[in-house]
Order: sequence, then structure tokens, then C-alpha cells
Amino acid sequence: MVKVSQILDELNAQIVCGNADLNQDIDFGFASDLMSDVLTIDSDNLLLVTGLNNLQTIRTSEMSDIEYILLVRDKKTSEEMKELAEESGITIIECSYSMFRTCSLLCNMGLEPVY
Repeated sequence: MVKVSQILDELNAQIVCGNADLNQDIDFGFASDLMSDVLTIDSDNLLLVTGLNNLQTIRTSEMSDIEYILLVRDKKTSEEMKELAEESGITIIECSYSMFRTCSLLCNMGLEPVY
């Protein structure tokens, strides 16, 4: 388990929308830019790591009950994405690291892979 605050600190990341509890534990991580792959995941308490910054990412996360999205590669969240995420109870975090580096750091912190 990794706390949201640890993720922010370790990745030099920031929350751009959502009402995240910084002491919330996240158990699992999954990285993909293919939302069809995300739809196959059946895990609770999951952090989605992606570089896909569009509305489909929010809609897919909502369908998959994912509450935390981490955008990598310095991708920015649009106002439309923020609005939809807020309505869906999703927290979006942004960081500038590559997906590879981000996943490596998250694994080293103790975040578990889905499979």
C-alpha cells in the first residue's frame, strides 16, 4: 500500500482535480494508454497510470471504478476532463516523468501490480 501523499512526494506530482485524502492508501497500479485494456481490470483501490489525456480516460475510469488517474509525460488535464472527473469522483494527478520511470518508482514504493 502506498499513500497518495507519498505518490505526490516521490513523483514530484500534483493533484489537479478531485478531493483526494492524502492519507488514502492505494493498493494496486496499472499502466496503459489503451483504455480497452483498462476495461479488463477488476481490482479495487487502483491507480491508473496513463499518458492518454482525454475524456475517454475519465469515462473508462468511471466504468472501471477507478478513483485515481496519474497522467505522465507532462500531459495536462483539460477543463472538460476536470469537470467530468469531479462529477465522477475521480482524482487526477499530473507528473512530468515518463511512464517507465513512474512505474519503476511506484513499484519501488510498494504499489502492487494488478497481475
